[in-house]
Amino acid sequence: MSGAPGGGSGLRRVLVTVVLVSAVLAGGIVWLFRDELFHPFGDARACEGSDAELPGEIRAGGATIPAGASDVHYFTRNGTAEVTFVSGRIPDYLHRAGILPEGEPLFDERYGTKAVAGDEIELPDGLCGSSLRGPVWIYHSTSPTGTSVDVMVERSPLVDDSFRFPARAVVTYDLASADVGAVEPVGRTPWS
Repeated sequence: MSGAPGGGSGLRRVLVTVVLVSAVLAGGIVWLFRDELFHPFGDARACEGSDAELPGEIRAGGATIPAGASDVHYFTRNGTAEVTFVSGRIPDYLHRAGILPEGEPLFDERYGTKAVAGDEIELPDGLCGSSLRGPVWIYHSTSPTGTSVDVMVERSPLVDDSFRFPARAVVTYDLASADVGAVEPVGRTPWS
């Protein structure tokens, strides 16, 4: 009530402008960091419902996942981790993890088994990311501490003795064994 007509309206316009600019800036910041804000632990690789954070360099089943792997996601629950990634270096990972001994054929039935051959295979419950494309091969191994490691990998639909390139893999393992060295392959998988 300054007595001057419209004296308070200028202040009101300034306040409205400040509030609008602040809201736009806040919205921009939320949009910019949306992956970190809406994923468990602020990790865009973590799937909703995960109860444990994995380190930046994921050690799955006795070896780090291949350098340069893409579309990496994980789901952790009750001491178990499921990690999915895409890489052209799956055989190297299998050898480093001790899941498939050096020099052995990729699809030796002593170390794994043929599985679902459908066009698209859903990821395990809770694990986010793109689905697997069939056919897939499943390796099952046991670490020196007795915990199991399962690896599903996309096979080539055209060439019998190779993986897709690049291939998606899903590794399931006990978090307690994440720092254990190589695992020992076993004969049959739980899906055979």
